[in-house]
Amino acid sequence: AGKTTLMSCILGDKKASSGQVFIKGKKGKAQDQIAVLLQENTIPSQLRVKELIAFFQDISENGLSKEEIQALLQFKDDQYQQFADKLSGGQKRLLAFVLCLIGKPDILFLDEPTIGLDVSVKDNIRRAITQINQEEETTILLTTHDLSDIEQLCDRIFMIDKGQEIFDGTVSQLKETFGKMKTLSFDLTPGQNHLVSHYEGLPDMSIDRQGNTLNIEFDSSRYQSADIIKQTLSDFEVRDLKMVDTDIEDIIRRFYRKEL
Repeated sequence: AGKTTLMSCILGDKKASSGQVFIKGKKGKAQDQIAVLLQENTIPSQLRVKELIAFFQDISENGLSKEEIQALLQFKDDQYQQFADKLSGGQKRLLAFVLCLIGKPDILFLDEPTIGLDVSVKDNIRRAITQINQEEETTILLTTHDLSDIEQLCDRIFMIDKGQEIFDGTVSQLKETFGKMKTLSFDLTPGQNHLVSHYEGLPDMSIDRQGNTLNIEFDSSRYQSADIIKQTLSDFEVRDLKMVDTDIEDIIRRFYRKEL
């Protein structure tokens, strides 16, 4: 899509063939203002955790305090004495992330920060990202294939395809603009296989029936959910129903397939 090339231009690793990069209103590289967390952990393995932290504190002016670092890491006392290569994969990732934060960068670039991590470590990293953004007002550029990262963390989404901008806005704007297809799921009382939905065959309407579950996908710009519920309650005896939220992953997938 071009996101890696774009980030390389921002970092000054590549020269843009056209256009210019401005950091905080000034033209130039961001290397003295930005911290980068690459997808692969690159932590020196022969240093203890406490030694790594001390080193990054020594080279940082007005960096994070010991207490702030401990609050972000939430390591046990014995883990600070361990060599970095003895940590679990998730702990190494969390440590690498916090080391990036020690110098209080103006801009933080995170490349797939939660990829391959278990739920608890993901939650810790997401919590730390939110905390550093709110408390230090750090600008965070995030590339990820985990769309739950986007929904939970991002105020703004910038989508590119073949180097061209195709969307720039919030998650809510993305859903409002392109998430018009919604789904109502009905749990039907058994014994109604002979009955047919009133909406079978209508345009911008998709009917999926599996056993006693009836899913009606519809274009919310053409149909009202209240009308569909009322009609379906007339067509069938219903035990329960729910509205399925717009799936951002499906929106983005259809976006790149040119279906939106």
